[in-house]
Amino acid sequence: MEKINIIVDETNEGTRIDTFIRDCCEELSRSRIQQLLDDGCIHVNDEVKKNKYKVKAGDEIVVEIPEVKELKAIPQDLNLDILYEDDDIIVINKPKGMVVHPGAGNPDNTLVNGLLFHCKDLSGINGILRPGIVHRIDKDTTGCIVACKNDKAHEAISKQLSNKTCSREYIAIVHGVIPHDNGTIDAPIGRDPKDRQKMVVTDKNARDAVTHFKVEERYKNYTLVSFKLETGRTHQIRVHMQYIGFPIVGDPKYSLRNTRQDTEGQVLHAKALTLVHPTTKETMTFNAPLPPYFEKLIEELRSE
Repeated sequence: MEKINIIVDETNEGTRIDTFIRDCCEELSRSRIQQLLDDGCIHVNDEVKKNKYKVKAGDEIVVEIPEVKELKAIPQDLNLDILYEDDDIIVINKPKGMVVHPGAGNPDNTLVNGLLFHCKDLSGINGILRPGIVHRIDKDTTGCIVACKNDKAHEAISKQLSNKTCSREYIAIVHGVIPHDNGTIDAPIGRDPKDRQKMVVTDKNARDAVTHFKVEERYKNYTLVSFKLETGRTHQIRVHMQYIGFPIVGDPKYSLRNTRQDTEGQVLHAKALTLVHPTTKETMTFNAPLPPYFEKLIEELRSE
């Protein structure tokens, strides 16, 4: 394990720790620094700190960089549904059941495995098990996801996500009939202390999360809703809709106990993605059609 030791001087006092480390360690990307902070690999005076911590003169900072593990992801021909591709980016319509990158319990058949087979080059900023991956969508969420083929594109798209200039639109079917036509959910999200695999609206160790929603169609006991995200927290839409009392149909973590079991997970689809191309600077919008199961469910609900 590599260790970097830094002493903060007076000229940097008051700087956020992630910004300070980025300035001191140019070899580390912003996303890599954030991952190290989240993993507890950055200590200030022997204490783990979050990215909002502002450094003080005399602080002793130790950055522990874990050894790079051997790449386990193998190329696999997964017949990816490619919506767009050029030398910088590739946009995929991800199917239900596909995990974005390898991890515990999912060593293969992930989006990364398919990308490694299809693409000659992928950005390396997010490490050896997440090449090209700049953002994620959940395993059972379908629709648009962009991957980057080089580090320049990766940095550009990451910046757009951070600056909220990259627009993501989703659509879902939720339990209950939402009475108002639109709304905004502004509620911080953090890890559920009772279940580390779930997220929850909380003011403890949480990050800001903002979801805008619009009612598209109402049924007898359900509502078709579209969403625009200002932030990209883990399970954000799923957690926020549970929080306001309209959980997503089929969601195994956050929905009702008597939710539909014929959907193979949450009825949530990333229908559109808008970004500025990292090279041409053109604003581009990509659309993923609703999967057949989603369209079928809409027809069933209309006939009830």
